[in-house]
Amino acid sequence: MISKRILTFFAAAFLSIGISTARPDEGMWLPLLLKQLNEAEMQKKGMRLSAEDIYNVNQSSLKDAIVSFGGFCTGEMISPEGLLLTNHHCGYGQVQQHSTVENDYLTEGFWAKTRQEELPNPGLTATFIVRMEDVTKQILTGTEGAKTEAEREAVIQRNIARVGKEATAGTHYNAVIRPFFYGNEYYMYITETFKDVRLVGAPPSSIGKFGGDTDNWMWPRHTGDFSLFRVYAGPANEPAEYSPENKPYKPKHHLPISLNGIEEGDFTMVFGFPGRTNEYLTSHAVQEIYEVSNPHKINIRETKLNILDKDMKASDEVRIKYAAKYASIANAWKKWIGENRGIRKANAIEEKQKLEQQFTHWVAADPARQQKYGNLMAEFEKNYKALDSITISRDYINEAAFGVEIVKLANNFTTLQSMLAQKAPQKDIDAQVAKLESYASGYFKDYNVASDKKVFAALLSLYYNNIDQKLHPEVFTMVRNKYKGDFTKYADDVFAKSAFVSEAGVKKILADAKAGKDAIKNDPAFELANSVAGYYRVNVMPTYTAVNDKLSLLYRSYVAGLREMQSDKNFYPDANSTLRVAYGIVEPYEPVDGVKYKYYTTLEGVMEKAASGIAEDYAIPAKLRELYEKKDYGRYGVNGQMPVAFIASNHTTGGNSGSPVINANGQLIGTNFDRNWEGTMSDIVYNPDQVRNISVDVRYILFIVDKFAGAGHLVDEMTLVTDDTSGLPQVDSRRKATEEPSKQNKKKERRKKKKQKAETAS
Repeated sequence: MISKRILTFFAAAFLSIGISTARPDEGMWLPLLLKQLNEAEMQKKGMRLSAEDIYNVNQSSLKDAIVSFGGFCTGEMISPEGLLLTNHHCGYGQVQQHSTVENDYLTEGFWAKTRQEELPNPGLTATFIVRMEDVTKQILTGTEGAKTEAEREAVIQRNIARVGKEATAGTHYNAVIRPFFYGNEYYMYITETFKDVRLVGAPPSSIGKFGGDTDNWMWPRHTGDFSLFRVYAGPANEPAEYSPENKPYKPKHHLPISLNGIEEGDFTMVFGFPGRTNEYLTSHAVQEIYEVSNPHKINIRETKLNILDKDMKASDEVRIKYAAKYASIANAWKKWIGENRGIRKANAIEEKQKLEQQFTHWVAADPARQQKYGNLMAEFEKNYKALDSITISRDYINEAAFGVEIVKLANNFTTLQSMLAQKAPQKDIDAQVAKLESYASGYFKDYNVASDKKVFAALLSLYYNNIDQKLHPEVFTMVRNKYKGDFTKYADDVFAKSAFVSEAGVKKILADAKAGKDAIKNDPAFELANSVAGYYRVNVMPTYTAVNDKLSLLYRSYVAGLREMQSDKNFYPDANSTLRVAYGIVEPYEPVDGVKYKYYTTLEGVMEKAASGIAEDYAIPAKLRELYEKKDYGRYGVNGQMPVAFIASNHTTGGNSGSPVINANGQLIGTNFDRNWEGTMSDIVYNPDQVRNISVDVRYILFIVDKFAGAGHLVDEMTLVTDDTSGLPQVDSRRKATEEPSKQNKKKERRKKKKQKAETAS
C-alpha cells in the first residue's frame, strides 16, 4: 500500500499534543496597514526596513517587485530587465505546453540563450499591485436599510461596480474589491496586468520536482522548485498583447539577491498572494472537518490512489497518462492527513472551545453585548447540526461519485441533454457540441478505461456502504435491486454499454446531437451521473446554501465581537488571493517526540536520497552528480557544501507558491514553495511550534542556473550582494558580488563564531 509509511508516521504523531505558548509568527497581513499594526514587531524581530519601504504609493517599494503569476501563484522581479522568478510547479503547465517528444523540456529542462529564444505563453499574465485602499465606508453605504441579506448584497455589488469604475476611469488599470472579516471591511486593489510573459528557463523535472509525491508536504526537502520567466511591455513600458516588438518590462523595483545565506534566528518575510484560509472557524466547524469530512475524503482518495498506483506500475502507458492526475489527487489527500494531524497536535478543537467560552462570558457581562451577540453560539451549534448529513453527502458526491472519470465526463453533457429535450435553437446546440468536442479531444488522451472501471467499482461501493441509505441517490436503489449491491457487476454493465468509455462513442453522441437525436438520456453512465447530480440539486444544495448563508452572517458578527472583546490584539483577515505580508524567523522544529529537524538542507541530502532506490522520485541528472563530486559550487557554496532549502515560521498557504522570501534588508534569500506536513493545519489554526514554510535557497537557484545550466548570462542581469546593504529601491544599484574571496571568507567565519558563541551560551 502506498500510504503505509505515511500513515504509520501519522499515527505516531498523535502521541504528542498540546499548543505552544511560544511567540507566534501568525498572520497574513495587509501591506497597507503594516505601519499601524506590524512595523514595530517586525523591527523587534530584526527587520531593518520601515513599513513604507515595503508598501508605498508615492515612491517605489518592495511591493513593486511582487506579481500575481497567472492568478494562481506568486512571482518576483529579480532584474531591471523584467526577469521573473517563481516555482517550477507554477510554471510547469507552460513548460509542458512547449514540450514535445523531440524537445522534452520537462525532462531535460529549458534555457533560453538569447531573448529571441524566450517562449511566449498565451493567456499567462503577471499582475502588479499599484495601490490599496480601504473602501469600507463607500461599499457599505446604503446597506443600513437592507431588510434581507440578499438586499444588502445587491447594494454592495452596485457600490463595488461604481467605486471600481470611478477608481480606474481613464487608466489601463483594473480594480479588485474584496470583503474582509466576513464583510465587515472592504479593500480595493488597483492592479496592472501584463499579458506578454515568456518562458526563460526551467530546470529538468529531476531537479524542479525532485522528491515528487514522496516528499510532497514534507521536510527535510531537497527540491530545486523554481523557473524563470520574463515580463514584456509595449513602447511606453505598459501592458501590451504579445508582439515580437515588445521590450522587456522595466520594473519600478527588482529584488537584489543576497549571497550571505541564512542562519537560525534570522528575520524573514514572505510577500505574496495567499489563496484561502479559515482562521476564525468555530470549534463546531473544526470538529466536523477533523472527525467527519477529512477522514472520509482521505479514505476515498487513498482507495483511488492505490488502484492507480498499481496500474501505473504495471504499464508505462498508464503511468504517463495518469502522472499529473495522480499527483493532483495525492496532493490534497496528503494535505488532509497532515491537517488532521496538526489539528490534533495543537488541541485546536479544545482551544477553539476555550475561546468560545471566554466569548460567552464576556457577552453575558453586558446587556448591550447580549443584545448584539447573545445568540451566536447557540445559532452556530444549530446551523452546524443542520449540516450533519449534508457535509458527508457533498463529500461522497464530489470525491466518490465524481471522482470516477466516466461519471464526471457524463455529467458534463447535462446541458446538452437539456437543450435536446427542450428543442433549443440549433445554433445553441451546435455551440455546445463544439465545446464538448474540444473537451473530449483532450480528455481521452489521458484516460485508461480499465483503470477507471476499477475506480468506479471501488469508489461507488464506498459511497453505497459508508453512509446511511437515506443519503443515497435514487440510482443506488436500482443497484441494490438489480445487482444486489455488487458494484463490480454494475461496473461491468455500465462500461459495456456506455458511449462515454471511448472517444468514438462520444463523437457518435455529439454527431447524433447535431442531427437532433438524444442518445445521451438513456446512456447508463449519464443515468448514474444525472441521478447523483439530481440528488445534490434537490437534497443537498438547498440546505447547504441556506445554512452557509446563515453562517456567513453569524461569522460576520462573531469576528466583529472577537475584535471588540480582544481590542488590544491585532487581527488579520483570512487569505483571499490578495497581496499579503507574512513574517517570522528561520528556525528548526520537532515534529514528534525524539525528532528534531535542522532548518536547512544541502546537496549532500540530494545524493543520499538518490541512493535510496526510489528511482521515480529521486533520480538526478548526471551533471548534478558530477558538480557535487567535484564540489564545483562556485561562489554559491559554503564551506564545501551547497545549500538547497530552508524553513522558517512564516504563515503561508496555497497561492504563496513562488513568493519571495526576503531578509531583514529587503534582499531575496529564497523562494517559497511548500509547507511542512505538520503545519498544513495553518489554514485553520496556527501552531508556532509546528508551522514552517519551505523555501528553495536562492543560492541553489543561482548554482543551478549558472553552474548546472550554463546560463550565467541570466545571473549577470541580476543584482547580487554580499553585504548588509539595504535592498531598497533608492539605494539599489545594479551591482554584482565584488568582495574578494578572502573578505567573504572572513565574514562567514565571523558569522560562524557568533553562532558558536550563542550556542555555547545557551
